[in-house]
Amino acid sequence: MTGASPLALGAVILAGGTGARIGGADKASIELGPRTLLAWCLDAVIDAGEVVVLGDWVHTERPVTFTREDPRGGGPAAGLLHGLDSFARPPREVVVLAVDMPNVTMGTIGRLRDAARGRDGAVLCDLSARRQLAMVLDAGRLAKHAPPYDARHGLPLHRLLDGLDLVDVPALADEAHDIDSFADLAEARRRFES
Repeated sequence: MTGASPLALGAVILAGGTGARIGGADKASIELGPRTLLAWCLDAVIDAGEVVVLGDWVHTERPVTFTREDPRGGGPAAGLLHGLDSFARPPREVVVLAVDMPNVTMGTIGRLRDAARGRDGAVLCDLSARRQLAMVLDAGRLAKHAPPYDARHGLPLHRLLDGLDLVDVPALADEAHDIDSFADLAEARRRFES
């Protein structure tokens, strides 16, 4: 990050996974309805002043920064920290969103931001109270908890977040549904068309 004045809100979209259970497909470019999964995510973070996408380049209607952690395949924690380091202007608050969660909306992000006030962040949870890759974090607090660069690859996300004061926010309707498999994609397309 640079010494420039901070953004109020930035976003990191995690799109660099292997997509192993979906035939190795690049999830960012998978279409749901007339748009890609990445386009749905970019709608959800429309209020972010800068967006960093951890993944390979795909066409977007909005300017974003594409980057990859080095070495690749470091997992979501390594990707998130690399994304945080990739902002042209450091954000005070950062949205973190997996590209395969097309049901997260501006409203979801608004609820997370409201819940995060006075805390280090807020995390969307599914109906079983399991935390999802949809969260809003205090970027400064996250940076203070970041391990050295050479200890980031393979770091479990929960270990990175353990020292932060986070509040869980229950998902509404299908917000927490992600697309991990062909069955998930077929179900998402059925819901979209109905």
